[in-house]
Amino acid sequence: MSVLAGISSQLENCGPRIPISAGDIAVLEGPAQFYDTLKSSIGKAKKRIFLSTLYVGKTEYELVACIRAALERNPSLQLSILTDALRGTREHPDPSCASLLLPLIKDFPNQVEIRMYHTPNLTGLRKRYVPKRINEGWGLQHMKIYGIDDTVILSGANLSNDYFTNRQDRYHVFKSKVASDYFAKIHHAMAGISFLLVPSAPHTTPWVLTWPQSNPAPSPMEEPDAYNTATTKVFKELITPSHYSLESFSETRSKGFLSSPSSQSTTSIYPILSLPQSINTEIPTLTTLLSYPYPQMSSYFFTAGYFNPHPLVASLLLAASNGNVASSTTNPNTTSSTLSASPFPPPSQQHPLHGTILTAHPHANGFLGSSGVSGLLPGAYTLLARRFLGAARQRCGDYVVLKEWKRGKVSEQEGWTYHAKGLWITLPKDEYNTSASPQTTTSHKETPSVPLALSGAAAGPSITVIGSSNYTLRSNTLDTEVGAVIVTSNEGLQRRLKAEEENLLRYAQDEELWKKDRRVGPVVRIALWIVGLVGGAL
Repeated sequence: MSVLAGISSQLENCGPRIPISAGDIAVLEGPAQFYDTLKSSIGKAKKRIFLSTLYVGKTEYELVACIRAALERNPSLQLSILTDALRGTREHPDPSCASLLLPLIKDFPNQVEIRMYHTPNLTGLRKRYVPKRINEGWGLQHMKIYGIDDTVILSGANLSNDYFTNRQDRYHVFKSKVASDYFAKIHHAMAGISFLLVPSAPHTTPWVLTWPQSNPAPSPMEEPDAYNTATTKVFKELITPSHYSLESFSETRSKGFLSSPSSQSTTSIYPILSLPQSINTEIPTLTTLLSYPYPQMSSYFFTAGYFNPHPLVASLLLAASNGNVASSTTNPNTTSSTLSASPFPPPSQQHPLHGTILTAHPHANGFLGSSGVSGLLPGAYTLLARRFLGAARQRCGDYVVLKEWKRGKVSEQEGWTYHAKGLWITLPKDEYNTSASPQTTTSHKETPSVPLALSGAAAGPSITVIGSSNYTLRSNTLDTEVGAVIVTSNEGLQRRLKAEEENLLRYAQDEELWKKDRRVGPVVRIALWIVGLVGGAL
């Protein structure tokens, strides 16, 4: 069995599989291209627009005008927007995401629905006394799904000016009805367990958040435990292959969906989902990818703008680069991150992978210069990166390199921030051959899969993880996250993934974690301890 076939077989135990033509996946380079693609797609929308995001910037009048124009042109067009309730209303009674979107509800009542998710982890006294500026540390709606008709964009970017201009992220465009239908189902399922934004009565506040009786769960503010139980039931069939039914979300059956790795496709998508205290397929997926016995000279590239990987993720990265993989993994058939025996136990020894870690330099951290507790975050991430690199040097030697992304300084003109996250795995050229994935007749868009061993060099990564997660403890225990693994033997797509890596590394520099001006004082260390003590996370 080839490496990619083996990986695909194991990923089948973590969630559903969506075959796709490699030519139907576009990799965007930066924020301007992302914004232009989003506006262009909205302008051409015919049936549906579904947008899941942390928030829509309170001054994104151009984007809202673009949506408004699309709704006016097409009375049958349906718009669904899902944001986070805490972030979406934080500025109230001043202008906010909620007040920006409210006119769309008033003007297009039969076409528009705005939902706002509220974490079940912030209730009672904690809800009452934790300040607005930091209450997001107890959980957010963090999914980034941007769907228009039969196309869906997965990203880590939110919908606000910096994400459209000078904040680097990742953006993958999937031109596939099956993929778009699947992520639309995820979007609407999450919207269905969220509050509904509605105009309020005259002479009161402009809007209110209501909990519709049609929601399949009780309010997370009133019954958080029952809410979590109901949420698990809602999403379980969407992420468990043995329970999933295609007919449950699409009237049109697409042959090959959720089929076995032997299907005639060179490229597949494996969705990832993480819901607080409910469902988590991210940890078992990453465990599968980083514990697999790859051949010698394989490598990985891992990036996170906010570098504070989940303890298990950090252990997996280190183990992959010293050849001592874990003997257990997270059971993909459970709804928690409890360790249990893997259905595909990896060997205790494997060839070490060369690892490159890329994170944001403090000058590219969006919290640089912030007032209050937020201003401590760049120093906190420096401390956490330093701890990780110290462990890497001790356990992995030169097999792990950490770099920092810096493009100017965020507080100065032309300064950018870094928000990208993901994982890429590249195999040595000898592993690419025609047996890596069954061959089929390709479409006119798809570059034929060829024996890369004969071409002289590996074209690029054959595996990548894209999505909203920062791979932190918070991402896996407090926030809602969505993403996907892409597995491909197609040379054209591998080259596009390689170009994506190179684009991110263009502004990378050697780490400077131990320089005098990067010293981390006791206030930062104490703040980290307090956040963990009261149940929050970075």
